[in-house]
Amino acid sequence: MSATALPTVARVKWLAAPSCDAWLAQALAHPELLLIDHAHCERKAAGAALQLMFRYPSDGELAAVLSPLAREELEHFERVQALLQRRGLALRALAAPPYGAALAALVRRSEPERRLDSFLVAGLIEARSHERMALLAAHSPDPELRELYGDLLASEARHFGLYWLLCERGWPRPLVTDRLASLAQSEASILATLHPQPRMHS
Repeated sequence: MSATALPTVARVKWLAAPSCDAWLAQALAHPELLLIDHAHCERKAAGAALQLMFRYPSDGELAAVLSPLAREELEHFERVQALLQRRGLALRALAAPPYGAALAALVRRSEPERRLDSFLVAGLIEARSHERMALLAAHSPDPELRELYGDLLASEARHFGLYWLLCERGWPRPLVTDRLASLAQSEASILATLHPQPRMHS
């Protein structure tokens, strides 16, 4: 497959650029490794939501949004973990791609900019997950994996939608849109170099 972008799924508006077919080829060649990474991603997503709740403990509306999100992410983790167990695969540590750390480094350190950037980075990660799960649901030769990724699509879309609503609650839409465009360009640049091993975000 070439390194051109795949046109087979609808573009996610949050993202500055779609995934390339080189990523999909790598992911389809190593489905079990990607599944292990997917389990880690679901657990990290739950942790990110909880971390925001702890960082801003007096924000009851934030907790009302992120507590159910964290529970759903853990449910997804449990579903992926059960699939790994059925296939005789152990959840093990994997070398992390630079994606998460590089995005975290873009978050500004002073408030309220830190809060806005944290919401947008979390939403970008969810948006990329949604886009890549759609690709896997469309292209995986494994029926069980197609079903898994297809079932999770609606949740991933809802999650980045929730982060957008949290942004709009506290900032004017033009400001949010401009900052998202900047972060999305950086996110696409981070993914321009393919990680040597398949990862959901690589």
